[in-house]
Amino acid sequence: MARKRLGYVHLQWTCPRCETINLGPNKFCNACGAPQPEDVQFEQRPEEVLIEDEAEIARAKVGPDIHCPYCDARNPGDAKFCGACGGDLTEAEVREAGRVVGAFRDEPAEEILCPACNSPNLATAQRCNNCGASLVVPKPEVPPSRPVERAKVRQPARISGIAILAIVLCVAVGIFLASTLLRTEEVVGEVQSVNWTRTIPILGLGPVEYEGWLDEIPADTEIHSCSLEYHHSDDEPSVNSVEVCGTPYTVDTGSGYGEVVQDCVYEIYEDWCTYTQYEYVTVDAVTVAGSDLDPYWPQVTMAEGQIEGDGEETYEIVFLTDEGSYTFTTSDLNQFRQFQLDSRWVLNVNTFNAVVSVEPAD
Repeated sequence: MARKRLGYVHLQWTCPRCETINLGPNKFCNACGAPQPEDVQFEQRPEEVLIEDEAEIARAKVGPDIHCPYCDARNPGDAKFCGACGGDLTEAEVREAGRVVGAFRDEPAEEILCPACNSPNLATAQRCNNCGASLVVPKPEVPPSRPVERAKVRQPARISGIAILAIVLCVAVGIFLASTLLRTEEVVGEVQSVNWTRTIPILGLGPVEYEGWLDEIPADTEIHSCSLEYHHSDDEPSVNSVEVCGTPYTVDTGSGYGEVVQDCVYEIYEDWCTYTQYEYVTVDAVTVAGSDLDPYWPQVTMAEGQIEGDGEETYEIVFLTDEGSYTFTTSDLNQFRQFQLDSRWVLNVNTFNAVVSVEPAD
């Protein structure tokens, strides 16, 4: 999946000293002058606007900032020496980057109401433009971790117990059904009659309709019609490709800027065609049948260009038992010839009243 860059936006950070919200690239707090912390957490702005200034875009492309190991000053990612103290930045630690901060906020943000005078203000305002009251919403306190940890421990245990019980029940039901379906009953019967059928198909060249991708159709075929159909997806465009992209989202670059990107793929469309290919198909068949133990194949007369297909044979034996008649079918000639009339056999009959196997009675 290819990542498509749409542009860059400003992120923001909150001063830990005075709770003032500042633009991401600002090195110092606009209100109290405190330096941007080394472990600052960049956040999305309420409304994101793509940066158009080429100089700022160039700074955003540099990558994550680095902090001087000597004076803790913040420096651009391509700096070789600290802009504050001149220290060598070769061993400086690079700020973390690559975190997805959220879906791209390109819609106008809703105004916020002043909690003191109820006046509307821009979503980015920090103080009311009417009375000057603070519009910064205090961050909620993090609840104690101990009760949460206990809850997390108990829930998986409960789920595991239910899952184990479900597995046990499924296994039990499966064993019951298998034992029921596979259960057979022995019944003694005598051969009452035998029947056999043998068929030889006659094959001739004829048209057969197929569908397939144009580049996979065999030569010497007749192509009827083709239409563009989805074939596969690729990260690169090609002929007859359609770009399909997901929702844009913002990624922290580690420099106070966010990179707005989309994950995109190219759906490749190719010709799907109907075509005719000439193959040997069944044009006729010759069948013989009998009620003895000496089956034979029928005589076949073919026209020019025709050939014999593979013969098919079916043998049927009817047994008479105290519980009624049962029929056993096989395609094994050697087995069929063992079923002499009035001979006794043990039939294994399943729950569906079908004969699954036979063996000579003692």
